[in-house]
Amino acid sequence: MRPETHLVLHHACAAELRAEADVYRLAAQARHPRDLRIRLGWALVELGLRMAAAPKAAAAIP
Repeated sequence: MRPETHLVLHHACAAELRAEADVYRLAAQARHPRDLRIRLGWALVELGLRMAAAPKAAAAIP
């Protein structure tokens, strides 16, 4: 294979890899708000479970 042909193929392959990396990077950035919602949701579930399991000391006082 001639060196020029090899160089052209290398540039084409590198461009495809850069495009795939950009797509992956954009997908990873778009995924962060969803991760935040999931963490917030589980934090609220944990808070609710703690409130439901809290002792009822204030209700026992007449």
